[in-house]
Amino acid sequence: MRAYRVRRWDSRLKPLTLSAFTLTSCLGLGVDAHLEALRAGRSGLAPCAFESARLDTWVGQVRDEQLAPVEGKLSASDCRNNRLAQLALRQDGFLDAVAQARERYGAQRIGVFLGTSTSGLLHTELAYRRRDAQSGALPDGFNYAATHNCFSLGRFVQAQLELVGPAVVVSTACSSSAKVFASASRMIAAGLCDAAVVGGTDSLCLTTLYGFASLELLSSAPCRPFDSERNGISIGEGAGFALLERAQNKEQGGTVQLLGVGESSDAYHMSSPHPEGAGALAAMRQALISAALKAQDIDYVNLHGTATRSNDAAEDKAVYDLFRTVPACSSTKGATGHLLGASGIVEAVICALAIRDGFMPGSPNTQRLDPRLHVRYLLRSAAQAPHRVMSNSFGFGGSNCSLVLGRVH
Repeated sequence: MRAYRVRRWDSRLKPLTLSAFTLTSCLGLGVDAHLEALRAGRSGLAPCAFESARLDTWVGQVRDEQLAPVEGKLSASDCRNNRLAQLALRQDGFLDAVAQARERYGAQRIGVFLGTSTSGLLHTELAYRRRDAQSGALPDGFNYAATHNCFSLGRFVQAQLELVGPAVVVSTACSSSAKVFASASRMIAAGLCDAAVVGGTDSLCLTTLYGFASLELLSSAPCRPFDSERNGISIGEGAGFALLERAQNKEQGGTVQLLGVGESSDAYHMSSPHPEGAGALAAMRQALISAALKAQDIDYVNLHGTATRSNDAAEDKAVYDLFRTVPACSSTKGATGHLLGASGIVEAVICALAIRDGFMPGSPNTQRLDPRLHVRYLLRSAAQAPHRVMSNSFGFGGSNCSLVLGRVH
């Protein structure tokens, strides 16, 4: 009888270069606007004046006049979510970077892996206002598949970039556009694509705003992560994208790279994290194993930091249990708001900027740190260059993801 050798699965990730990236949020359009705002400690949050919402809260809204309609062959995909994606794709030379990659690899060898939570839900909300008074039928021209369906984002971005490779949209609440880094890295490792566009988009809608209000999770002031007086989140909207490629030569060594990814699902509660931070801790540990690093190798942690009492306390415990000697930490949600399904990619790009441009972002609006929490929290931006950073994204239902990014020399 023939003996077969079982090959042990290697959980280490082969580094992938972020050869291009872009983001758009209430802080502005493109990486330069975000870099300036983050260094200055400026917040983009404002009192909620979105649509017909009458809520005592603050939001991170992208200005309506910046969101050009989707036109031409893709006009059926026109909705706020896809308009945000379109706006972001047009920043930072990202379209040109993907076009060059398309020439190198071929359109069929570049995957698209995106995250969103509500997709084009606002478009459906607006359609329901225009239902037929007698039959209740939705208006002619309403296209659920091209606007509201989660994959509408994937189809739209793939068409915008003229790509025909694998395409996936992940919807796991606030971890959505962090988990796409894991999906992309696995597909590249398996040889199913040579490069990948990762990212995500989430847009404001009434269901989200009133839903979080019903959970009593909205703050009546700009959100204050890790503050002793924190009392809830500020919802934001935006989009971000990155082009991932294999690190092929020494010239790419000084660029920002994805070093590790960790995922977990603690399934503790539909909307509350495990109080001991068990799922968060598991994701962070797996990210370090994936990157072949130790806790002391991390210089900065971009916390999920939603500014709710339970979330911040659970994450604080998990981070302290992992690091003990905790590196510098902060949450940037006081600047951008909580972008839900887009928070993972936006905060990953913020971490890439921190590495590339040599700073650690502070936390606008946080004034007095909660003395019961343990992390070394940055209130203001620090002119200190991190070499390796961790970015945490933890979603409803216990869907957790941690990324490790770094500059490889």
